[in-house]
Amino acid sequence: MASFAELEFEFEWNAWVGTLVAALLAIVIVVAIVISARFIAGRARGRSAWVADFEHRIRMPGMVLAFVVAAWIVCAGTAPGLQLWWPVLERVLLIVTVLIGAWLLSTIVTFGMERLMQYDGRRDAASPEARRRQTQLTIMNRLVVVLISVIAVGVVLFSFPEVRAVGTSILASAGVVSIVAGLAAQSTLGNLIAGIQIAFMDAIRVGDVVVIEDEWGHIGEINLSYVVVYIWDERRLILPCTYFTSNPVESWTRTSDKILGTVYMDLDWRVPVDAVREKFMEIIEGSKLWDRRSANVLVTGSEGGYVSLRFKISAANSDDQWDLRCLVREKIITWLQQEHPEALPVTRISMERSRMGAGTEAVAEPLA
Repeated sequence: MASFAELEFEFEWNAWVGTLVAALLAIVIVVAIVISARFIAGRARGRSAWVADFEHRIRMPGMVLAFVVAAWIVCAGTAPGLQLWWPVLERVLLIVTVLIGAWLLSTIVTFGMERLMQYDGRRDAASPEARRRQTQLTIMNRLVVVLISVIAVGVVLFSFPEVRAVGTSILASAGVVSIVAGLAAQSTLGNLIAGIQIAFMDAIRVGDVVVIEDEWGHIGEINLSYVVVYIWDERRLILPCTYFTSNPVESWTRTSDKILGTVYMDLDWRVPVDAVREKFMEIIEGSKLWDRRSANVLVTGSEGGYVSLRFKISAANSDDQWDLRCLVREKIITWLQQEHPEALPVTRISMERSRMGAGTEAVAEPLA
């Protein structure tokens, strides 16, 4: 009797009814695991917010992977595993499992890198050293994700015997293939290498204030093959990584955010320099933008019928420096218009009588 019951039980599992029952059991188990994970994450939300965030990130790829693996196990142990088309379905399930596993692994790696950047940002977010670490972690994250993707695609391709045969032939002629590939992808590989060089040689960092192609902005994104510069007027300047390894870049935050700024004015020779200097100090001392490191007014030129005044000011960062320069320019111009209009630049014309007595002629020349 035991032998007969055992045969009957085996027969039932190998039938399509057994497949349906196994599928329902698998669904129940996967759903129970998902609900348990969400319950645990919800309970831990108050003590560790990152647990809930981690569960939210991996929920979709984890659920899909669990259902695919469960379907693979159910089909392999029941009626579908005995069918002629099972090898094809098994290959499909293998491919889907590898790709979803790569998706899940990339999500976990990205979450870990972001947590490291957030932790580092809470300790120090503004210094050049902090920006350097942020840039390196970003590039490392993208490199790892690309590596995972390449490995997943390679596993999928080499699961086919035909591709393995082709791969053996390619490896046999690797010298010729590498030369052809190197010539064909010279620009792409150059950008990839330049991107890694930028990240680890500390040439530029995310958040650096730069002047590139006569455009002022800051480094917003550093990718493996290109860099995005956020221009001050909300435009985006996209440059290949090789640009930054072969062209000069003006950086305003290389070692510090502190920066000096200058305002130049061409004024009349009658300008009261001491009064201008006194008014300049009054303006910047009344502004919170000045960091009190440096400030002066100097006459830097006296050519072309004008006197050139240079106003030098310091600020804690480039944004404050720009606003302070605009403030000084506006206040000084307004003050000169109201208090010393004679200091505003003018063009003088000298009227001379002709030697022949036929009349006068106007000679335009600046007079000191």
